[in-house]
Amino acid sequence: MRKQLILIFILISSLQSFSYGENNRLHSSNSIAWFSFQATTSLKNQWSLQTEYHCRRAGGIEEWQQSLLRLGINYRLSKQTSLRVGYALVENYAYGEYSINVYGKNFAEHRMYEALLHNHSEGKFSFSNRLMLEQRFVGKYSYAMATKEDSYVYANRLRMMTKIQYPLKGNTIKDKTPYVSLYDELFIGFGKNVNNVFDQNRLGVLWAIK
Repeated sequence: MRKQLILIFILISSLQSFSYGENNRLHSSNSIAWFSFQATTSLKNQWSLQTEYHCRRAGGIEEWQQSLLRLGINYRLSKQTSLRVGYALVENYAYGEYSINVYGKNFAEHRMYEALLHNHSEGKFSFSNRLMLEQRFVGKYSYAMATKEDSYVYANRLRMMTKIQYPLKGNTIKDKTPYVSLYDELFIGFGKNVNNVFDQNRLGVLWAIK
């Protein structure tokens, strides 16, 4: 029987918040659907290539929210631990009640990133942890009539992710094994040009059945 994948994703985010002062924020809620493709291609020895594409749509699937292409090189330190460095191209779109761009325009973002990945198991539970540091170059418009970004703002961000998986049949997760997974990722901005130190917190529940 074909394997069906059911995904529930909850995004709790301050990405939509504009910081006009320490205690002044605007908050907005949006329904966003995420579709993703991820592939790892083995290279020579301990090296591999990581490819990801994320298509994110707002209002269900009615309009673009974000398009993200991420490429990376992995180096395996051990069976459980790897290092990754890479580049991401992000296209951000104006959507929702409050645009994340001050002029309500689409804008691009270029990211360099470094990550430490670690996996381990405890009984029937398997854990995946990722610590990622991003150097972000965010497109900016200097005036309302500009038709494209004319400068980029540099910002740093730290991301801490933990994912826990549990098989619903048997003791380990293999091909066609039904399982449930809990996912949480915290985003922390730091350094110059960062208004929202607490950037986002993403909480997700995933389960797969035959």
